[in-house]
Amino acid sequence: MKTSILSAALVAAFPMVAGAATVDLSGWTENGFKGNNGAGTWTVQGADNDTVFQSINGLPTVFFEPGANDRGKALTGTITVETTSDDDFVGFVLGYQDGELGSTNADFWLIDWKQATQSYAGIAPAGLALSHVTGDLTGSGEVDFWSHTGVVEEVLRATTYGNVGYVDNQTYTFDLEFTSSLIAVSVNGETVLSYAGSFENGSFGFYNYSQQNVRYAGITEDVAPSAVPVPASLPLILAGLGSFALVRRNRRK
Repeated sequence: MKTSILSAALVAAFPMVAGAATVDLSGWTENGFKGNNGAGTWTVQGADNDTVFQSINGLPTVFFEPGANDRGKALTGTITVETTSDDDFVGFVLGYQDGELGSTNADFWLIDWKQATQSYAGIAPAGLALSHVTGDLTGSGEVDFWSHTGVVEEVLRATTYGNVGYVDNQTYTFDLEFTSSLIAVSVNGETVLSYAGSFENGSFGFYNYSQQNVRYAGITEDVAPSAVPVPASLPLILAGLGSFALVRRNRRK
């Protein structure tokens, strides 16, 4: 009886949360830098449309679901760079709105990973970083994305991979958590970025810049762990259960 009451109380205290669901990428679309759509070629693959392959070496490009509000969610999958002929940027955008890569008033977050340090109209260091993209992208150059300058303000580098590039043809598992107050990134089960702030709603998206042959696969979506509220009534429920157990014990004496 006591076990049944405890189970019922916990079910009442914690609302049911659905498990991770496969993301159908067939309705997603591409934006290219300064409206240059076609800067990337994103080909959706897989029986469940949960994989996308980007095959072009070009300007910054994102692949996202228009109109999605993904704040409060977590995105999981794998990423693999399937070539040894380049060493540039792969990654993600958060809070992205359709057209922002060519907007005069952009405001989204960029997670990018460079394989090797390189000089090209500025220095792009190897490693994984989080940046805030704000302002007029129509008046900026691609160097802003290359060197994290101008409209692209780097705010944090990863712990383990902050100055370490990805390895060609190696598959990495990623987990992205995006809420109104937290951005967190895990690679192969290790949290490597955690940044607190105030974040606007918008879409998850995949990001490439000057890097071809990148596969994002097995994409699933769930509620972000930090977005699941702990009910205010939980301490009272647990206290009541404790009292109930104490009374039953005393009755046995």
